[in-house]
Amino acid sequence: MRMGKGMIFLVFVILCGCWDRTEINDLAFVTATALDLSDDGNVLCSLQIAIPASIEGGSRSGGEANQFFIISAEGKDGNEIHRKLQKKSSRILFLSHRSVIFVSERLAEQGIGDILDIFTHDPRNRLKTYIMVVKGGEGRNILKMNYPLKQVSIEAVKEMEISGEDVAVTLRDFFMAQASEGVHPVVGTIEPDVHSKDTDKEIFNFAGAAVFKDFKLYGLLNDKDTMGLLWVTNKLKTGRITTNLHKGGEVGLVLSQAHSKIITQNLKNAVQFKIQLEGQGSLAENTSNLDINEPKNLKIIKNELENAVRKQVQDFLFKIQKKYKVDSVGFGQEVYKNYPDKWAVLKPNWNTMFPKATIAIEVNLTVKGAGMVHSSFGSQDEGDEK
Repeated sequence: MRMGKGMIFLVFVILCGCWDRTEINDLAFVTATALDLSDDGNVLCSLQIAIPASIEGGSRSGGEANQFFIISAEGKDGNEIHRKLQKKSSRILFLSHRSVIFVSERLAEQGIGDILDIFTHDPRNRLKTYIMVVKGGEGRNILKMNYPLKQVSIEAVKEMEISGEDVAVTLRDFFMAQASEGVHPVVGTIEPDVHSKDTDKEIFNFAGAAVFKDFKLYGLLNDKDTMGLLWVTNKLKTGRITTNLHKGGEVGLVLSQAHSKIITQNLKNAVQFKIQLEGQGSLAENTSNLDINEPKNLKIIKNELENAVRKQVQDFLFKIQKKYKVDSVGFGQEVYKNYPDKWAVLKPNWNTMFPKATIAIEVNLTVKGAGMVHSSFGSQDEGDEK
């Protein structure tokens, strides 16, 4: 019986197999990268590499401290650093499982354009990797932390970032913002928790956001500023608003919905915008003497909370407009989208025009769940005495 050419080719493929494939035992799985500035002015790159047994759920002598190890190398560019790192590993460095890249604040201030260039040209790097700035510290120290809730601490960072309360930015997001018209990149920030040193586990805090321009860090935003940024850019999923009432006491609102809209008002004589913020939530705290079951009191609380939001957003806008002079929101992008012809005129001078732009803020909150919080402890005590 004769065998066709197609059948002969199929048999040849089966017999040969994947002779050039890389076995899993030959790979070193990189879970995170840290980029720091060395004393010589070079980039110090550190890789957190997971030990396979810890990923598979096995146990090792020495406990959690042996779930990963770290290698570091110093160089002037990404290719040089990668070659040095590979020489320190007996296995091939596998980057597709990397979740986060940490950049120290000191390096970010110097500029990260050159070192990030390798991430756009090397196909081994995933652009869905998150990028964060380490506030007031070194990135490699975050890699060494023994986080209590996860075998690999970096997975904890990834899950906390996408929760909706903090800035979650990937390399792809960063590069797209850098290349876009009328907006500058923003990334999340992280810092070790100083109080965790009193415990047997180390934890970290998300510490706001970092604003970039031309691949350089221009300034840091605190938690309240970051909430304002997320709300104005329509990315806020949840949050908490707290304010002190003029009549005494404090009220707190937990947001369940938040929306925003930016309206370009005037581009002839001056650049003017209006931000419309809307939110819906339930009262979670009330230490005032106001009975919130009374409509007039609920209206007072609503107005006070709206004023608090307005003030919070004004403080955030002051930082990016007057202090850092970086359009992190994308007001220029709004002009570019809606009035491309006018943007062509404004674009060359936007760096000087944006800090002078007039930005009005309107806030409208819907306060729900009035019956869930008692008006005050004082009223409750009076009721008990009766």
